[in-house]
Amino acid sequence: MKLKKELSLLEVTFYGVGVIVGAGIFSLIGKAAGLAGNSLWISFLISALISIFTGFSYAELAAMYPKSGAEFVYVKKAYGSEFWAFLIGWLLIFALTAGIATVALAFSGYFLEVFSFFNFLPNSFIAVLLIVALSFLNFQGIKESSKFNILFVVLVIASLLFIIILGLPKIFSSVSRYFEAPKGIEGVLSATTLVFFAYLGFEDIANLAEETKNPKKIIPLALILSILITTLIYSLVSLSAVSLVGWEELSKSQAPLALAASKILGEKAFLFVSFSAIFATIGTCLGLLIANSRMIYGIAKENCLPKFLAKIHYKNKTPHFAILTTMILSIIFALSGSITRIAQITSFYSLIAFCAVNLSLIYLRFMKPELKRPFLAPLNVKNFPLTAFFGTISCMALMGFFSLEVVIFCFFISICGIIFFYFFKREKLKKLKPFL
Repeated sequence: MKLKKELSLLEVTFYGVGVIVGAGIFSLIGKAAGLAGNSLWISFLISALISIFTGFSYAELAAMYPKSGAEFVYVKKAYGSEFWAFLIGWLLIFALTAGIATVALAFSGYFLEVFSFFNFLPNSFIAVLLIVALSFLNFQGIKESSKFNILFVVLVIASLLFIIILGLPKIFSSVSRYFEAPKGIEGVLSATTLVFFAYLGFEDIANLAEETKNPKKIIPLALILSILITTLIYSLVSLSAVSLVGWEELSKSQAPLALAASKILGEKAFLFVSFSAIFATIGTCLGLLIANSRMIYGIAKENCLPKFLAKIHYKNKTPHFAILTTMILSIIFALSGSITRIAQITSFYSLIAFCAVNLSLIYLRFMKPELKRPFLAPLNVKNFPLTAFFGTISCMALMGFFSLEVVIFCFFISICGIIFFYFFKREKLKKLKPFL
Protein backbone atom coordinates (compact mmCIF):
# COMPACT_ATOMS: atom_id res chain seq x y z
CA MET A 1 0.00 0.00 0.00
CA LYS A 2 1.33 3.47 -0.97
CA LEU A 3 0.70 7.06 0.08
CA LYS A 4 -1.66 9.07 -2.17
CA LYS A 5 -0.05 11.44 -4.73
CA GLU A 6 -2.41 14.41 -4.39
CA LEU A 7 -0.41 17.62 -3.87
CA SER A 8 0.19 20.34 -6.50
CA LEU A 9 2.89 23.09 -6.60
CA LEU A 10 0.51 25.57 -4.96
CA GLU A 11 -0.33 23.18 -2.12
CA VAL A 12 3.30 22.19 -1.50
CA THR A 13 4.46 25.83 -1.55
CA PHE A 14 1.66 26.80 0.84
CA TYR A 15 2.71 23.88 3.03
CA GLY A 16 6.30 25.17 3.07
CA VAL A 17 5.33 28.76 3.84
CA GLY A 18 2.86 27.53 6.45
CA VAL A 19 5.47 25.46 8.28
CA ILE A 20 8.10 28.21 8.13
CA VAL A 21 5.87 31.16 9.11
CA GLY A 22 4.67 30.28 12.58
CA ALA A 23 5.87 30.29 16.15
CA GLY A 24 9.30 31.71 15.33
CA ILE A 25 8.20 35.08 14.00
CA PHE A 26 5.34 35.47 16.48
CA SER A 27 7.05 34.45 19.71
CA LEU A 28 10.86 34.38 19.34
CA ILE A 29 11.21 37.76 17.61
CA GLY A 30 10.99 39.52 20.98
CA LYS A 31 13.72 37.43 22.59
CA ALA A 32 15.89 37.83 19.49
CA ALA A 33 15.41 41.62 19.57
CA GLY A 34 16.89 41.61 23.09
CA LEU A 35 20.09 40.16 21.62
CA ALA A 36 20.40 41.92 18.25
CA GLY A 37 18.65 45.23 18.99
CA ASN A 38 17.71 47.24 15.89
CA SER A 39 19.97 44.95 13.81
CA LEU A 40 17.43 42.15 14.18
CA TRP A 41 16.79 42.16 10.42
CA ILE A 42 20.45 41.20 9.87
CA SER A 43 19.92 38.07 12.00
CA PHE A 44 16.98 37.15 9.77
CA LEU A 45 19.05 37.69 6.61
CA ILE A 46 21.93 35.53 7.92
CA SER A 47 19.43 32.77 8.73
CA ALA A 48 17.90 33.16 5.28
CA LEU A 49 21.31 32.84 3.62
CA ILE A 50 22.08 29.62 5.51
CA SER A 51 18.62 28.32 4.59
CA ILE A 52 18.89 29.15 0.89
CA PHE A 53 22.34 27.53 0.59
CA THR A 54 21.04 24.35 2.19
CA GLY A 55 17.71 24.68 0.37
CA PHE A 56 19.48 24.26 -2.99
CA SER A 57 21.06 21.03 -1.70
CA TYR A 58 17.67 19.72 -0.64
CA ALA A 59 16.20 20.74 -3.99
CA GLU A 60 18.80 18.81 -6.01
CA LEU A 61 18.66 15.72 -3.80
CA ALA A 62 14.85 15.74 -3.56
CA ALA A 63 14.61 15.73 -7.36
CA MET A 64 17.03 12.77 -7.49
CA TYR A 65 15.42 10.79 -4.65
CA PRO A 66 11.74 11.81 -4.20
CA LYS A 67 11.02 9.78 -1.06
CA SER A 68 9.76 10.21 2.51
CA GLY A 69 12.46 10.16 5.18
CA ALA A 70 14.41 12.56 2.98
CA GLU A 71 17.62 13.14 4.98
CA PHE A 72 17.91 9.45 5.84
CA VAL A 73 17.62 8.56 2.14
CA TYR A 74 20.16 11.20 0.98
CA VAL A 75 22.86 10.17 3.46
CA LYS A 76 22.30 6.47 2.75
CA LYS A 77 22.48 6.99 -1.02
CA ALA A 78 25.62 9.10 -0.70
CA TYR A 79 27.70 6.97 1.67
CA GLY A 80 25.96 3.60 1.59
CA SER A 81 25.93 3.66 5.39
CA GLU A 82 22.72 2.68 7.12
CA PHE A 83 24.19 3.67 10.49
CA TRP A 84 25.00 7.31 9.61
CA ALA A 85 21.73 7.66 7.73
CA PHE A 86 19.83 6.37 10.76
CA LEU A 87 21.68 8.69 13.16
CA ILE A 88 20.81 11.77 11.08
CA GLY A 89 17.21 10.58 10.82
CA TRP A 90 17.11 9.90 14.55
CA LEU A 91 18.30 13.43 15.38
CA LEU A 92 15.81 14.95 12.95
CA ILE A 93 12.94 13.03 14.52
CA PHE A 94 13.83 14.67 17.83
CA ALA A 95 14.38 18.05 16.12
CA LEU A 96 10.91 17.93 14.61
CA THR A 97 9.40 16.64 17.84
CA ALA A 98 10.97 19.50 19.80
CA GLY A 99 9.78 21.88 17.08
CA ILE A 100 6.20 20.66 17.43
CA ALA A 101 6.37 21.19 21.20
CA THR A 102 7.84 24.71 20.74
CA VAL A 103 5.07 25.75 18.36
CA ALA A 104 2.35 24.20 20.53
CA LEU A 105 3.64 26.11 23.57
CA ALA A 106 3.73 29.33 21.52
CA PHE A 107 0.11 28.67 20.53
CA SER A 108 -0.75 28.24 24.20
CA GLY A 109 0.87 31.60 25.08
CA TYR A 110 -1.15 33.53 22.50
CA PHE A 111 -4.31 31.55 23.28
CA LEU A 112 -4.13 32.58 26.94
CA GLU A 113 -3.47 36.20 25.93
CA VAL A 114 -6.74 36.25 23.97
CA PHE A 115 -8.84 33.95 26.18
CA SER A 116 -7.60 35.07 29.59
CA PHE A 117 -10.47 33.29 31.39
CA PHE A 118 -8.55 30.03 30.68
CA ASN A 119 -5.54 31.28 32.67
CA PHE A 120 -6.18 28.65 35.34
CA LEU A 121 -4.97 26.04 32.81
CA PRO A 122 -1.21 25.44 32.49
CA ASN A 123 0.48 26.28 29.16
CA SER A 124 1.56 22.70 28.63
CA PHE A 125 -2.02 21.38 28.99
CA ILE A 126 -3.31 23.58 26.15
CA ALA A 127 -0.26 22.64 24.05
CA VAL A 128 -1.02 18.95 24.54
CA LEU A 129 -4.67 19.44 23.50
CA LEU A 130 -3.50 21.13 20.28
CA ILE A 131 -1.07 18.30 19.49
CA VAL A 132 -3.77 15.67 19.99
CA ALA A 133 -6.34 17.54 17.85
CA LEU A 134 -3.92 18.17 14.97
CA SER A 135 -2.63 14.59 15.09
CA PHE A 136 -6.20 13.47 14.47
CA LEU A 137 -6.41 15.84 11.45
CA ASN A 138 -3.07 14.46 10.19
CA PHE A 139 -4.54 10.96 10.46
CA GLN A 140 -7.56 11.96 8.33
CA GLY A 141 -5.46 12.49 5.19
CA ILE A 142 -2.94 14.74 3.44
CA LYS A 143 -5.55 16.47 1.26
CA GLU A 144 -7.69 17.41 4.26
CA SER A 145 -4.63 18.69 6.13
CA SER A 146 -3.54 20.71 3.08
CA LYS A 147 -6.90 22.53 2.85
CA PHE A 148 -6.67 23.65 6.47
CA ASN A 149 -3.05 24.67 5.97
CA ILE A 150 -3.83 26.94 3.00
CA LEU A 151 -6.52 28.72 5.02
CA PHE A 152 -4.13 29.29 7.94
CA VAL A 153 -1.33 30.56 5.67
CA VAL A 154 -3.56 33.14 3.96
CA LEU A 155 -4.71 34.51 7.33
CA VAL A 156 -1.17 34.63 8.72
CA ILE A 157 0.39 36.38 5.72
CA ALA A 158 -2.44 38.93 5.79
CA SER A 159 -1.67 39.76 9.44
CA LEU A 160 2.08 40.05 8.80
CA LEU A 161 1.47 42.35 5.83
CA PHE A 162 -0.74 44.38 8.16
CA ILE A 163 2.19 44.85 10.59
CA ILE A 164 4.54 45.75 7.72
CA ILE A 165 2.12 48.40 6.44
CA LEU A 166 1.74 49.88 9.95
CA GLY A 167 5.52 50.21 10.33
CA LEU A 168 6.42 51.40 6.81
CA PRO A 169 6.16 55.17 7.55
CA LYS A 170 8.58 54.82 10.48
CA ILE A 171 11.04 52.44 8.77
CA PHE A 172 12.36 55.13 6.41
CA SER A 173 12.55 57.89 9.05
CA SER A 174 16.02 56.87 10.29
CA VAL A 175 17.69 54.10 8.29
CA SER A 176 21.06 54.30 10.07
CA ARG A 177 19.62 53.08 13.40
CA TYR A 178 18.92 49.64 11.89
CA PHE A 179 22.63 48.91 12.07
CA GLU A 180 22.77 49.50 15.83
CA ALA A 181 23.53 46.32 17.79
CA PRO A 182 23.75 46.81 21.60
CA LYS A 183 25.65 43.52 22.07
CA GLY A 184 27.73 43.76 18.89
CA ILE A 185 28.19 41.06 16.29
CA GLU A 186 28.04 38.36 18.98
CA GLY A 187 24.54 39.52 19.90
CA VAL A 188 23.47 39.49 16.24
CA LEU A 189 24.81 35.94 15.79
CA SER A 190 23.25 34.75 19.05
CA ALA A 191 19.93 36.15 17.82
CA THR A 192 20.52 34.25 14.58
CA THR A 193 20.53 30.94 16.51
CA LEU A 194 17.06 31.86 17.76
CA VAL A 195 15.48 33.27 14.59
CA PHE A 196 16.97 30.40 12.57
CA PHE A 197 14.17 28.37 14.13
CA ALA A 198 11.76 30.65 12.26
CA TYR A 199 13.10 29.32 8.94
CA LEU A 200 12.96 25.66 9.85
CA GLY A 201 10.36 23.82 7.85
CA PHE A 202 11.56 24.37 4.28
CA GLU A 203 13.43 21.07 4.49
CA ASP A 204 10.22 19.27 5.48
CA ILE A 205 8.87 19.87 1.98
CA ALA A 206 11.16 17.06 0.79
CA ASN A 207 9.24 14.62 3.00
CA LEU A 208 6.08 15.22 0.94
CA ALA A 209 7.69 13.76 -2.21
CA GLU A 210 5.67 10.52 -2.10
CA GLU A 211 2.42 12.52 -1.83
CA THR A 212 3.24 15.09 -4.56
CA LYS A 213 2.01 14.68 -8.15
CA ASN A 214 5.30 15.47 -9.95
CA PRO A 215 7.89 15.54 -7.15
CA LYS A 216 11.00 15.89 -9.34
CA LYS A 217 9.79 19.28 -10.58
CA ILE A 218 7.47 20.50 -7.85
CA ILE A 219 9.56 19.79 -4.71
CA PRO A 220 12.69 21.80 -5.77
CA LEU A 221 10.60 24.77 -6.94
CA ALA A 222 8.42 24.76 -3.80
CA LEU A 223 11.55 24.65 -1.60
CA ILE A 224 13.12 27.75 -3.15
CA LEU A 225 9.82 29.69 -3.39
CA SER A 226 9.03 29.04 0.29
CA ILE A 227 12.39 30.40 1.48
CA LEU A 228 12.26 33.49 -0.75
CA ILE A 229 8.69 34.39 0.24
CA THR A 230 9.34 34.03 3.96
CA THR A 231 12.69 35.89 3.81
CA LEU A 232 11.00 38.96 2.34
CA ILE A 233 8.20 38.83 4.91
CA TYR A 234 10.52 38.24 7.90
CA SER A 235 12.95 41.05 7.02
CA LEU A 236 10.18 43.61 6.62
CA VAL A 237 8.33 42.44 9.75
CA SER A 238 11.48 42.71 11.89
CA LEU A 239 12.17 46.24 10.63
CA SER A 240 8.56 47.24 11.23
CA ALA A 241 8.42 45.72 14.74
CA VAL A 242 11.49 47.55 16.09
CA SER A 243 10.23 50.76 14.43
CA LEU A 244 6.83 50.57 16.11
CA VAL A 245 7.96 49.50 19.58
CA GLY A 246 11.72 49.68 20.04
CA TRP A 247 13.82 46.62 20.67
CA GLU A 248 13.99 47.03 24.48
CA GLU A 249 10.21 46.95 24.95
CA LEU A 250 9.80 44.30 22.27
CA SER A 251 12.20 41.97 24.08
CA LYS A 252 10.08 42.02 27.26
CA SER A 253 6.77 41.10 25.60
CA GLN A 254 5.19 37.63 25.52
CA ALA A 255 3.27 38.66 22.38
CA PRO A 256 5.74 41.00 20.62
CA LEU A 257 4.02 41.45 17.25
CA ALA A 258 0.66 42.02 18.86
CA LEU A 259 2.29 44.68 21.04
CA ALA A 260 3.81 46.35 17.96
CA ALA A 261 0.44 46.58 16.18
CA SER A 262 -1.31 47.86 19.32
CA LYS A 263 1.00 50.90 19.39
CA ILE A 264 -0.85 52.27 16.35
CA LEU A 265 -4.34 50.77 16.54
CA GLY A 266 -4.76 49.92 20.22
CA GLU A 267 -6.41 46.87 21.76
CA LYS A 268 -8.25 45.81 18.60
CA ALA A 269 -4.96 45.40 16.75
CA PHE A 270 -3.59 43.40 19.67
CA LEU A 271 -6.49 40.97 19.39
CA PHE A 272 -6.21 40.76 15.59
CA VAL A 273 -2.50 39.88 15.62
CA SER A 274 -2.95 37.51 18.55
CA PHE A 275 -5.63 35.62 16.61
CA SER A 276 -3.28 35.54 13.60
CA ALA A 277 -0.54 34.10 15.80
CA ILE A 278 -2.96 31.42 16.94
CA PHE A 279 -3.68 30.47 13.31
CA ALA A 280 0.04 30.62 12.43
CA THR A 281 1.05 28.29 15.22
CA ILE A 282 -1.77 25.87 14.37
CA GLY A 283 -0.61 25.75 10.74
CA THR A 284 3.05 25.28 11.63
CA CYS A 285 2.29 22.64 14.23
CA LEU A 286 0.19 20.70 11.70
CA GLY A 287 2.98 20.92 9.11
CA LEU A 288 5.62 19.65 11.54
CA LEU A 289 3.36 16.80 12.68
CA ILE A 290 2.96 15.74 9.04
CA ALA A 291 6.72 16.02 8.36
CA ASN A 292 7.78 14.05 11.44
CA SER A 293 5.29 11.25 10.87
CA ARG A 294 6.54 10.93 7.25
CA MET A 295 10.14 10.93 8.48
CA ILE A 296 9.40 8.07 10.90
CA TYR A 297 7.43 6.26 8.18
CA GLY A 298 10.27 6.67 5.65
CA ILE A 299 12.96 5.37 8.01
CA ALA A 300 10.78 2.43 9.10
CA LYS A 301 10.19 1.59 5.42
CA GLU A 302 13.99 1.35 5.06
CA ASN A 303 14.01 -1.22 7.91
CA CYS A 304 15.81 1.02 10.43
CA LEU A 305 12.83 1.47 12.76
CA PRO A 306 10.21 -1.13 13.78
CA LYS A 307 8.27 -2.23 10.69
CA PHE A 308 4.83 -1.45 12.13
CA LEU A 309 5.73 2.28 11.89
CA ALA A 310 5.68 1.94 8.08
CA LYS A 311 2.10 0.63 8.01
CA ILE A 312 -0.49 2.72 6.12
CA HIS A 313 -4.11 2.98 7.23
CA TYR A 314 -6.33 1.03 4.81
CA LYS A 315 -8.94 3.83 4.50
CA ASN A 316 -7.15 7.17 5.04
CA LYS A 317 -3.87 6.12 3.37
CA THR A 318 -1.85 7.78 6.14
CA PRO A 319 0.97 6.27 8.29
CA HIS A 320 -1.20 5.98 11.41
CA PHE A 321 1.33 4.35 13.75
CA ALA A 322 4.00 6.93 12.79
CA ILE A 323 1.42 9.67 13.46
CA LEU A 324 0.62 8.20 16.89
CA THR A 325 4.35 7.93 17.77
CA THR A 326 4.93 11.55 16.73
CA MET A 327 2.02 12.67 18.91
CA ILE A 328 3.31 10.85 22.01
CA LEU A 329 6.90 12.12 21.64
CA SER A 330 5.69 15.70 21.07
CA ILE A 331 3.54 15.61 24.19
CA ILE A 332 6.55 14.52 26.26
CA PHE A 333 8.57 17.52 24.98
CA ALA A 334 5.66 19.94 25.43
CA LEU A 335 5.39 19.02 29.11
CA SER A 336 8.90 20.46 29.70
CA GLY A 337 7.46 23.96 29.12
CA SER A 338 10.48 26.04 27.99
CA ILE A 339 10.04 27.58 24.50
CA THR A 340 13.56 29.05 24.15
CA ARG A 341 15.39 25.88 25.21
CA ILE A 342 13.29 23.55 23.03
CA ALA A 343 13.60 25.92 20.02
CA GLN A 344 17.39 25.91 20.34
CA ILE A 345 17.45 22.11 20.57
CA THR A 346 15.42 21.99 17.34
CA SER A 347 17.79 24.43 15.60
CA PHE A 348 20.95 22.61 16.72
CA TYR A 349 19.71 19.21 15.54
CA SER A 350 18.58 20.73 12.25
CA LEU A 351 22.00 22.33 11.65
CA ILE A 352 23.64 18.90 12.06
CA ALA A 353 21.20 17.44 9.52
CA PHE A 354 21.81 20.36 7.13
CA CYS A 355 25.57 19.74 7.27
CA ALA A 356 24.95 16.07 6.45
CA VAL A 357 22.70 16.95 3.49
CA ASN A 358 25.16 19.52 2.08
CA LEU A 359 28.08 17.09 2.42
CA SER A 360 25.99 14.34 0.80
CA LEU A 361 25.43 16.54 -2.25
CA ILE A 362 29.16 17.33 -2.53
CA TYR A 363 30.05 13.63 -2.19
CA LEU A 364 27.51 12.53 -4.82
CA ARG A 365 28.70 15.20 -7.28
CA PHE A 366 32.22 13.74 -7.24
CA MET A 367 31.63 10.04 -6.59
CA LYS A 368 28.51 9.56 -8.75
CA PRO A 369 28.62 12.26 -11.45
CA GLU A 370 26.74 10.00 -13.88
CA LEU A 371 23.49 10.15 -11.87
CA LYS A 372 20.55 11.94 -13.49
CA ARG A 373 19.89 15.31 -11.82
CA PRO A 374 16.49 16.80 -12.77
CA PHE A 375 17.43 19.92 -10.77
CA LEU A 376 20.99 21.27 -10.42
CA ALA A 377 22.00 23.62 -7.59
CA PRO A 378 23.48 26.88 -8.99
CA LEU A 379 26.97 28.41 -8.47
CA ASN A 380 29.24 25.53 -9.43
CA VAL A 381 32.98 25.48 -10.04
CA LYS A 382 33.18 22.61 -12.55
CA ASN A 383 31.42 19.88 -10.55
CA PHE A 384 31.85 21.47 -7.10
CA PRO A 385 28.63 23.00 -5.64
CA LEU A 386 29.57 26.26 -3.92
CA THR A 387 26.10 26.59 -2.34
CA ALA A 388 26.53 23.24 -0.55
CA PHE A 389 30.05 24.25 0.59
CA PHE A 390 28.86 27.61 1.96
CA GLY A 391 25.86 25.88 3.51
CA THR A 392 28.14 23.46 5.39
CA ILE A 393 30.53 26.17 6.61
CA SER A 394 27.75 28.54 7.74
CA CYS A 395 25.90 25.74 9.59
CA MET A 396 29.09 24.71 11.40
CA ALA A 397 29.87 28.32 12.31
CA LEU A 398 26.38 28.91 13.71
CA MET A 399 26.59 25.76 15.85
CA GLY A 400 29.36 27.44 17.86
CA PHE A 401 26.90 29.95 19.32
CA PHE A 402 24.66 27.43 21.10
CA SER A 403 24.78 26.87 24.86
CA LEU A 404 26.68 23.95 26.37
CA GLU A 405 23.40 22.61 27.77
CA VAL A 406 21.97 22.21 24.24
CA VAL A 407 25.15 20.52 22.96
CA ILE A 408 25.20 18.06 25.88
CA PHE A 409 21.52 17.20 25.36
CA CYS A 410 22.17 16.56 21.66
CA PHE A 411 25.12 14.31 22.55
CA PHE A 412 22.93 12.35 24.99
CA ILE A 413 20.18 11.83 22.37
CA SER A 414 22.84 10.71 19.85
CA ILE A 415 24.15 8.09 22.29
CA CYS A 416 20.58 6.85 22.82
CA GLY A 417 20.21 6.56 19.03
CA ILE A 418 23.42 4.57 18.67
CA ILE A 419 22.34 2.16 21.43
CA PHE A 420 18.87 1.77 19.86
CA PHE A 421 20.35 1.11 16.40
CA TYR A 422 22.78 -1.50 17.75
CA PHE A 423 20.14 -3.50 19.64
CA PHE A 424 17.48 -3.09 16.93
CA LYS A 425 19.78 -4.44 14.21
CA ARG A 426 21.07 -7.24 16.45
CA GLU A 427 17.53 -8.43 17.14
CA LYS A 428 16.71 -8.34 13.43
CA LEU A 429 19.76 -10.48 12.64
CA LYS A 430 18.71 -13.02 15.28
CA LYS A 431 15.30 -13.39 13.63
CA LEU A 432 16.88 -13.82 10.18
CA LYS A 433 19.46 -16.46 11.20
CA PRO A 434 17.13 -19.50 10.66
CA PHE A 435 16.59 -18.35 7.06
CA LEU A 436 20.26 -17.63 6.26
